[in-house]
Amino acid sequence: MRSARADDLQTLYEMAKLTGGGFTNLPPDRQALAAKLARTEQALSRTDEGIEDELIVMVLENTDTGQVRGTCQIFSTVGQRWPFYSYRLGVLTQHSRELGRTFRAQMLSLTTDLEGSTEVGGLFLHPRERAEGLGLLLARSRYLYIRGHRSRFGDRIIAELRGVIDEAGGSPFWDGLAGRFFGMNFQEADEFNAVNGNQFIADLMPKTPIYTAMLTDSARAVIGLPHPNGRAAMRMLETEGFDNAGYVDIFDGGPTMVGQIDQLQTVAGARDATLAAMHDKGGDKMLIAAGKLADFRCTWGFIQEMEDGSISLDMASASRMKLKEGDNFTMAGRP
Repeated sequence: MRSARADDLQTLYEMAKLTGGGFTNLPPDRQALAAKLARTEQALSRTDEGIEDELIVMVLENTDTGQVRGTCQIFSTVGQRWPFYSYRLGVLTQHSRELGRTFRAQMLSLTTDLEGSTEVGGLFLHPRERAEGLGLLLARSRYLYIRGHRSRFGDRIIAELRGVIDEAGGSPFWDGLAGRFFGMNFQEADEFNAVNGNQFIADLMPKTPIYTAMLTDSARAVIGLPHPNGRAAMRMLETEGFDNAGYVDIFDGGPTMVGQIDQLQTVAGARDATLAAMHDKGGDKMLIAAGKLADFRCTWGFIQEMEDGSISLDMASASRMKLKEGDNFTMAGRP
């Protein structure tokens, strides 16, 4: 894993065309992707500390071939350029003494509760590379980047999972709710959001809570459910320490997972070390991260801890990371 560069544009565009829609953070739009890479370059060139509205795009590179085969993103803080909207799923309980009955109505309320959070998203792995723990490398490298640049991020972290998309590329949730107010189908709204942001939702959507009983059966059935391809990602987030706190995406109804940065397994369990030696084979498989800003990189490596507490890293990983004896790095085991 490394930070993305301007010359990664074509590869990112080709991967974006493979996502199948509903993937707001990785739109198949060259201009939008180029803007993301420009924001990344700007963020990586900032040397002062503190939280700013920044985006970091990272890519997974095969160091043997030079091919980029995956990508992920970190948004340092959301809700700064425009409000960050979510639906909060709640219940309103009412009791009728005359009827002797209690009614519980499930409701969706438009909220900006999650503003100011760090967001991780845009995770996509090329279909031919979905093995050997590369998805975990993509996901967890973001947390090690955050740990290594801790003053640039707040305390809360979120991850929006893509909701259920049907075979035609439509969203049952959108069709049953927001689509009724906008006069555009899900694909059109999704493309517009990816390029222009979701402020138009606030402009046109009713601000009053929505009773889910008033929605279509197909829309209710997918509220808070991830896309089938995202179930593994949801389990991975739960293992990391994220919770499903009842927030859902305003476009496709997918769940928004919420966690605390310092309580994430990867962040809390990581250790800083100095490379004392290198070995040929063997050791415990761990994530290895080193470097700051544009020089940040992360890979799987094999660690051997000596009796005196010193650390040895396998030579292949040290070569990929450009580490030599005496260099500092961070290592993290499986959560």
